[in-house]
Amino acid sequence: EILSADELRRAITRIAHQILEANKGAAGLVLAGVQSRGVHLARRLAEVIQSVEGVRPPVGTLDVSLHRDDLALRGVRPVVRPTELPAIDERTVVLVDDVLYTGRTARAALDALMDYGRPRRVLLAVLVDRGHRELPIRADFVGKNVPTSAAEDVAVRLNEQDGVDEVALVRERVP
Repeated sequence: EILSADELRRAITRIAHQILEANKGAAGLVLAGVQSRGVHLARRLAEVIQSVEGVRPPVGTLDVSLHRDDLALRGVRPVVRPTELPAIDERTVVLVDDVLYTGRTARAALDALMDYGRPRRVLLAVLVDRGHRELPIRADFVGKNVPTSAAEDVAVRLNEQDGVDEVALVRERVP
């Protein structure tokens, strides 16, 4: 176990405070969760921000499936999830995802986001950064850095989707 439910909650709270500090408050802020667990994390971040600032930033969902550069290797998912974003022009958009690994999902998220407008600035928040970058992508806000081998995987489980809050290291990566 990398993060227990309590540690996960504390990491989300810490990230929310860091976002507020970097943005100098909640004004002009939009959280865009990358489908699927990034959406749940973005909603939780919005709740914490609301409890601190009294204002809940808009939360959108972003499906990056058709913007990936590895479709030939991975194939298209049978179900493309909806992308629903509030207005992002001239706003600070925080892309939220569960795990940062090669950087390919974050790159696809940037491409998808630009289809919807021109943000003033884009930041990246991830619950776990496991290294092994293939692209020059760096998260602005990280819940926990977890050095891993390529044979390992990080399993993020969230109540909203999995019925439990935890982050675990899986020794043998599932193909």
